[in-house]
Amino acid sequence: MSELHRERITGVPLLDVNRGNELDSVEIQAAIQRVTDSGRFLFGPDCKQLEQAIADSCHVEQGIGCASGSDALLLSLMALGITAGDEVAVPSFTFFATASAVSRLGARPVFVDIDPQTFNMDPAHLQSVITPLTKAVIPVHLFGQAAAMDEICTIAQEHDLHVIEDAAQAIGAHYRGRPVGSWGDVGCFSFYPTKNLGGFGDGGMMVTGYSSLADELRLLACHGMGPRYYHSTVGINSRLDSLQAAVLNVKRKRLAEATIKRQANAQRYRELFESAGLTDAIILPEVAEQMDHVWNQYTVRVTHNRRDALRSYLSDRQIGSEIYYPVPLHLQECFKRFGYMSGDLPHTELAASQVLSLPIFPELEAAEQQFVVEGICQFFAAEQASAA
Repeated sequence: MSELHRERITGVPLLDVNRGNELDSVEIQAAIQRVTDSGRFLFGPDCKQLEQAIADSCHVEQGIGCASGSDALLLSLMALGITAGDEVAVPSFTFFATASAVSRLGARPVFVDIDPQTFNMDPAHLQSVITPLTKAVIPVHLFGQAAAMDEICTIAQEHDLHVIEDAAQAIGAHYRGRPVGSWGDVGCFSFYPTKNLGGFGDGGMMVTGYSSLADELRLLACHGMGPRYYHSTVGINSRLDSLQAAVLNVKRKRLAEATIKRQANAQRYRELFESAGLTDAIILPEVAEQMDHVWNQYTVRVTHNRRDALRSYLSDRQIGSEIYYPVPLHLQECFKRFGYMSGDLPHTELAASQVLSLPIFPELEAAEQQFVVEGICQFFAAEQASAA
């Protein structure tokens, strides 16, 4: 990196959605205009096109749009008959929506510890928490890396459990050559703007290979109504609008290219950190065997209780970072009634105290990554100097 270019960089955002959107701005505006001209703001052809495209990419038959990734989880649980008194195994180290969908139905989320290498559900611990009340499991493909779906699905089959994949952060990821979303009964995706395929607001998608289940998901997402004004069940109002679908259909064309750029950025971080000799203080994320990581987040571990100080130092230098997630779900105030205590899920709790996510978006420049790593180097250099 030239000194001239180095001087131009005064900060690095955690995410800059505008850089990606600008690449397709003309086509996106034209797509939005077509929808506004048609007046078909719900259930339009853009929605059907996106549903089929996502289903095809997951190698399953059916895609069902909905209003958000959170609703996708809720609707999947409803369609599979999860109700009050049932137990659903979920990881504790994930976004709140995974467990809240279970709780909203009166079912009990049973929290599972993580594999410390991947941050994903540990199949061995899953096996240990299953009871006669367990009806389903929701593995999360966290940060863009698939959970160990072969082991999880084998356990689910042994205990006759439904499998709902929370793939909100992992569109385009594969495990053993098979796309996420295709392993379970239902795969759930989010199109929130921070996701690898992000819209201009909320949006979600469910995919499944079962036609009867797809029919039930569609019914539940539209108030349980079919035909119009006749309700065979009580559903919710959760629809992917045509404007979001139109935007996503444009942006989807760049998804594979964007994924390759994210993977290149992850590799560059590894090279920069190794070259800087920081791999003792900063534990780098690992890609497990036969995984195709899509890097929604690049999440390192900061050891010896220095994570928060490092984040503050980076913030002062206009370097974006985020903690996903500072409080495990089993220790959240709203779930106290389930009786979990500090120490119950040690790998999850250690991760929550160490993780820090760094900029990884596709349009991130190599010089900006250098700036991020240099900022981290400066933090540890200053720390050593103050201790001397």
